[in-house]
Amino acid sequence: MHGRRWSRTVGLHINHGEKETIVELYGIVRRNGWASAEDLQAAAARSTEEGDKADSGVRWIRSYVIAEETGELGTFCVYEADSPEAIRAHAAAADLPVDEVVPIADTVIVRPDPTPVAG
Repeated sequence: MHGRRWSRTVGLHINHGEKETIVELYGIVRRNGWASAEDLQAAAARSTEEGDKADSGVRWIRSYVIAEETGELGTFCVYEADSPEAIRAHAAAADLPVDEVVPIADTVIVRPDPTPVAG
């Protein structure tokens, strides 16, 4: 894969009545964003509320929680969005940190995500 140029194959056309929107997949890195799981849950609720608003320009797909060396929690989130600006506007409205927004060029699935063990 060294030197290979990836084409963007993940752009989606979404029809909103008479308006068609092209959205792309983005990865959002949020480092050291939350002190506890409870803080992260509150942030997830705010994100869902903002993202569910009409014309938000974003759709949250999934997140992976990162155990930071500091003991805090971070996340790597996957969103569909109109643009990186829409992601940053969503984050500001939901009071979420954004360290980096990266376009996702493609998806390679080797195995499905593991199922969490019931605790």
